[in-house]
Amino acid sequence: MISIIIPVLNEEKTIGRLIAHLKKRSTGYLTEIIVADGGSTDRTMEIAREEGATILECKNKGRGVQMNEGAVVANGDILYFLHADTFPPDGYDQRIVEAYNNGYKSGCFQLRFDDAHWTLKTYSWFTRFDTTWFRFGDQSLYVEKLLFDNVDGFDESLIVMEDQEIIRRLKKQTPFKVLAQYVITSSRKYKQNGYIKLQCLFALIWAGYYFGINQEVLTHFYKEMLADPSNQKI
Repeated sequence: MISIIIPVLNEEKTIGRLIAHLKKRSTGYLTEIIVADGGSTDRTMEIAREEGATILECKNKGRGVQMNEGAVVANGDILYFLHADTFPPDGYDQRIVEAYNNGYKSGCFQLRFDDAHWTLKTYSWFTRFDTTWFRFGDQSLYVEKLLFDNVDGFDESLIVMEDQEIIRRLKKQTPFKVLAQYVITSSRKYKQNGYIKLQCLFALIWAGYYFGINQEVLTHFYKEMLADPSNQKI
């Protein structure tokens, strides 16, 4: 059975629609949806509760921290980490279980955006390749709960790139599966900040991470460059 864990912060515009989508597209392997909140001030938690999700008010804010806290209370054999603006394909849970039963204890879907801009289509095209360089949280991540516990979960010291970091550790323990199907994620950040500008910004943060630049510096740079940093997620 699968436990879905969604880290949120002020996601009232999408959380209700996402929970309904997850229930409708499930084939029966979904056991719970955990919404791990980092201190929302809008109606995110109220809506999630109305839609039947398990509500978790996290002690600290931060995507890695929130996902780890969600994993602690999860009851499923498989954890599925998902962003609040990312929608998995029909039968997503069956696809995950099939891969798991074939020996892939962790993996993700490929990516598409809800916008046909050429920069987003180009970025999405690269997500078909099985290389950690093109693995980001928008693609979602499934992992066996026992394996997740064995690798000590997400690195809570990381503010950015926590998704790539954990995948590197997971790949040392188990084959990693890039599923043939796609999740659809929001292009809202690109529309707000400019397609090319934001793609270049992400590339600079990616390079900065691998060159060992301090997380605080990377985060400050990211927020300074955004049109509305107070309402953005990394």
